[in-house]
Amino acid sequence: MKRKIQYKRLMILVGFIIFVLICAWLLVRAFLSKPSSELSKPAEINTLNTDSSIPDLSSFLKTSLSPVGKVMYIWGGGWNEEDTGAGVEATRLGLAPAWVEFTSQQDSSYDYEDHLYEIHNGLDCSGFVGWVLYNTFEHEDGKDGYVALSGELPSDLAQKGWGKLIPAAKIDSYEPGDILGNEGHIYIVLGEMEDGSVLLVHSSPPGVQISGTPTPNGDLSSQAILLANSIMSERYTAWSEKYPDHTVDLSYLQGYDQFRWDPSILTDVHGLKKMPTDSRMDYLFSSLEN
Repeated sequence: MKRKIQYKRLMILVGFIIFVLICAWLLVRAFLSKPSSELSKPAEINTLNTDSSIPDLSSFLKTSLSPVGKVMYIWGGGWNEEDTGAGVEATRLGLAPAWVEFTSQQDSSYDYEDHLYEIHNGLDCSGFVGWVLYNTFEHEDGKDGYVALSGELPSDLAQKGWGKLIPAAKIDSYEPGDILGNEGHIYIVLGEMEDGSVLLVHSSPPGVQISGTPTPNGDLSSQAILLANSIMSERYTAWSEKYPDHTVDLSYLQGYDQFRWDPSILTDVHGLKKMPTDSRMDYLFSSLEN
């Protein structure tokens, strides 16, 4: 005897299968339609940015200023024990308490050569920039870090599609947020002055500080040096009394490749690029104090 076909049950089963297939198709379509640029962008939450949840030039520069006068230069600081990439402190949000404690114990005789590879006590130049990047683009501890060799980091960022690399010989201007690097050093631009000198922040012996370059023709009475000395003496008095030199040499304007951000990756919602450098610095410090 033939079994009677249960048409009602069959129709329910067919309807369920069609529903599942439609849901799967919609999910695949939604994923494939997402722009590839969105998939490659860094995280859009920044715990140090009080103005917005989206990383911007303001948050990047304020983050770069937060270790100034508080962190000593340590050869290898910010790197891991294997010296292959970011160490634990460079993949954490905020200043490591050990950095601040170590700095408080130092006096004007500090010599970084006495503390080589005490990697948990401070930051070297690339460790500093890597820490700034992490604290700008990440929102939790323990993710992949950004620390790399000073001569490679600008090109690494360009290869990620986050901006463009400008060879040293083709640099014609300096914008706040530019990252300049060569095989020996790396720094972050805070602004270019009217006389062509550059105000910058970096980790260089004795530690993380704001410095100024000469003018392109080598004049040491440059606007950037005067501004760096003014900022450091007024806002970082204790540091400046122990370490009063905030001048860098002319090589900082020569022989460094330049990384410049794509505006879609690091926006300038506060119009910092349009401000004079001294006004920009006043704005950043005011934001840090609030």
